[in-house]
Amino acid sequence: MDEKILICDDEKGMRLYLSKILRNWSYQVDCFAEPDLLLRWAAESDNRADLLLLDIKMAQLDGIEVLRRIKRLRPDLAVVMMTGHGTIESAVEAMKLGAYDYLTKPFPQEKLLALVRHCLEARHLREENSLLKQEIKEQRTPAPPIFQSGRFSEVYQMAIDVADSDAAILIRGESGTGKELIASSIHYASPRADQRFLTVNCAALSESLLESQLFGHIKGAFTGAVQAQKGLLEEANVGTLFLDEIGELSLSLQAKLLRVLQFGELLPVGSTKPRRVDVRFLSATNKDLHQEVAQGQFREDLFYRINVIDIELPPLRERVEDIAPLSQHFLDRMASKLPYPLPEIDADVMAALENHHWPGNVRELENVISRCVILSRGKPISLDLLPFKVDQPGSLSLDSDTPFSLREAERLQVSRALEQTGWNKSRAAKLLGTSRKTLDRKIKEYDLTQHAAIGS
Repeated sequence: MDEKILICDDEKGMRLYLSKILRNWSYQVDCFAEPDLLLRWAAESDNRADLLLLDIKMAQLDGIEVLRRIKRLRPDLAVVMMTGHGTIESAVEAMKLGAYDYLTKPFPQEKLLALVRHCLEARHLREENSLLKQEIKEQRTPAPPIFQSGRFSEVYQMAIDVADSDAAILIRGESGTGKELIASSIHYASPRADQRFLTVNCAALSESLLESQLFGHIKGAFTGAVQAQKGLLEEANVGTLFLDEIGELSLSLQAKLLRVLQFGELLPVGSTKPRRVDVRFLSATNKDLHQEVAQGQFREDLFYRINVIDIELPPLRERVEDIAPLSQHFLDRMASKLPYPLPEIDADVMAALENHHWPGNVRELENVISRCVILSRGKPISLDLLPFKVDQPGSLSLDSDTPFSLREAERLQVSRALEQTGWNKSRAAKLLGTSRKTLDRKIKEYDLTQHAAIGS
């Protein structure tokens, strides 16, 4: 057998008796006459063992104190205490401190063998269970976002930094920027990672259905409620609930949700008895909730409850450096599904992708890559497969018969490039065929601002 058993007893006769029996059963055995030697062994990280047989009454150090120290050094080591008739109370105390069981001296070989086997089997089951949990966690844990840009790196690092708190987080950003991916990254980097991560899209359901989905209902709460059902808030207890598009909640549901955030309790539909819940809230929106509050469409008190920490995701047009690695990621993900070779992306196509405005952000890019792969049939992806008009560097037209000075023409061209790219300077510079540094100098030279009119 590979199992190793340690014996710590200051009686030589007991050590010899136990080691002989255990070796006859093919276990590896190490003996310690003094607790200090055992503790020194346990402090060495390379040493390993599966079970410790530990005497309670020893001259050098009490077995209970040895157990305390061993559990600090080796919390996973199974320990069986050996005790005389007069120390049963100490054995019970040892069980409370983490000992697996105890043997009362004198004990027959058969009882020792049965307890050792049972203890080792239980240990193996715990190890298998732990490995299984880790495998499940790894399967559920999302891959980290694909990025190279400094802008997104800062946002992602902030998300991971705040994950270990229980603070409510509001994730803002346009549709398709990856708000749910960031939310799941926060959950799986948090102390609640082993618990459930549930999501609900507040814009996808009617008010009544959403209320039942969130809060649950009791039997007979409404027509068709033939049995009680827990809501997502209860299902997510001790875990995380992600409320996507929270800006779409009705004012009445906002009031009910506020109660959960304030007091940690909810009322299922049709019930008058509150239920306690412990949920970490992550929310997302593509709306300007400040404006919604000002217009009376969103409760101010709820806004401050969900917005303890604010994370804003940049649109794809402001993280141009991420377009190439994201495109390759989407290509690689399709590879196993293709009946033909994975196509390459031509350099001019990549330039066009980097110049595109991407109103649908990463989700739109994924769809575009999927479309191009399907249509290319294994050939290199070319410009004619792109579903949008391609802007080429230097292709900006002044569209005017009005005569311009060279300076006026340059100012107008720079201004239009900035407007066309939503003031994304990296994309505007590429569109103009110049460097970002030169563009910054031109913006300063012509005193351009983001809200200035093109023709001014």
